[in-house]
Amino acid sequence: MGIDMDEKIYKTMGRSGALAIVIGIISIVMGLASGILLLISGGRLLGGRSKILF
Repeated sequence: MGIDMDEKIYKTMGRSGALAIVIGIISIVMGLASGILLLISGGRLLGGRSKILF
């Protein structure tokens, strides 16, 4: 491999690593947001059980 090829590999690895970190952060944020929304909606459903008449 020449120096030019090594430099391309180095840059590609840097971009791939940065992209993996960004996607990981986005996944964590989305997971937390959806978890919080599920907790809130579940709490509302449980709280509204007493208002249902059969």
